[in-house]
Amino acid sequence: MYFLPGNRIELLTNGKEYFPALIAAIDAAAVEVHLETYIFEDDSAGRQVVDALIRAAQRKVSVRVMVDGFGARNFMPSFGERLTAAGVEVLVYRPEVARFRLRRHRLRRMHRKLASIDARIAFVGGINIIDDMNTPGHTPPRHDYAVRIEGPLLAKVHASMSWLWSLVSWVTFRQHVQPQRLCAPVTNVRGNVTAAFLIRDNLRHRYDIENAYLAAINAAQREVLIASAYFLPGRRFRQALMAAAARGVRVTLLLQGRVEYTLLHYATQALYDTLLAAGIRIYEYRRGFLHAKVAVIDGDWATVGSSNIDPFSLLLAREANVVIRNALFAGELHDNLQQIMDTGASEICDDCWNNQPLFQRLANRLAYSLVRLMIELLGYGDEH
Repeated sequence: MYFLPGNRIELLTNGKEYFPALIAAIDAAAVEVHLETYIFEDDSAGRQVVDALIRAAQRKVSVRVMVDGFGARNFMPSFGERLTAAGVEVLVYRPEVARFRLRRHRLRRMHRKLASIDARIAFVGGINIIDDMNTPGHTPPRHDYAVRIEGPLLAKVHASMSWLWSLVSWVTFRQHVQPQRLCAPVTNVRGNVTAAFLIRDNLRHRYDIENAYLAAINAAQREVLIASAYFLPGRRFRQALMAAAARGVRVTLLLQGRVEYTLLHYATQALYDTLLAAGIRIYEYRRGFLHAKVAVIDGDWATVGSSNIDPFSLLLAREANVVIRNALFAGELHDNLQQIMDTGASEICDDCWNNQPLFQRLANRLAYSLVRLMIELLGYGDEH
């Protein structure tokens, strides 16, 4: 992991802060706009971003958009024709062609949420192109984070996006496509934040994000605070958290309290007994829809990105996180997490949890066993 000093990094909470910043950057673009997202919904937020992309293309800015074929499976019917007619280049990562077949490669999705504007400003985080209030079956708003970046880290973000565009172009059109470098990344010093850009793929970077978490947890001396919408860590991760708690580190997990994916939700709860017994505090956010994928450790290490702590993110999907070494940034993120815990989360009481009905315990164990079986069948049993 290569940390680069000299960055300016701004924390953006929810779409109400993210979308105005993203659209303002797109509207100021002079050369290129490059956007990647897992979900690109046809709602108020999606339409505003599309309008901004078209305005940029009409100014002769080179605009590229990549969406995931599963997460944004309705993107092409909704926006594709309008964007391509305006001159926007669009790529779909692994289009869905056999929706009901369970094959290993179908679960390898492009889960990253990245943007690069003129290779001068980058956005990294967990926020999809979807309205915070668009939470069918859940109480809005959706709660999530992203960061706006200027400085030396732009080179890493820009290179990663250009490489993936070239790769997907080659796969899609069965020909080698050289990435068009319209402008060099602007990497001069813009602030005093030291940060690293990490990706997860199925080649050289399979464990980079997980290993960054493990290194920070294993080195923790005071506090580990993790917020994850989907939490089903492997053995190494669980053991690291429990070892930290055993040596006196305050370990707190902020997890989704509302049921979105039933099997994963109850499989996660099957871990509560062991984690609570180890002294780990667990909070479930129930005020709205938690989509956060962030952490703060010892008040000077923080990460914001797209990677959950579950098999999908850690073993299958393409992900992108920023790891930040800066006390002011970590303190801001910690305060924000503490505020939503105070106002919208409930702590899981050890005694109360141990007294839950037998049928609930059995349901949790069954859900966990089914998820484990699916992982084994997909060939990832030794990795999780």
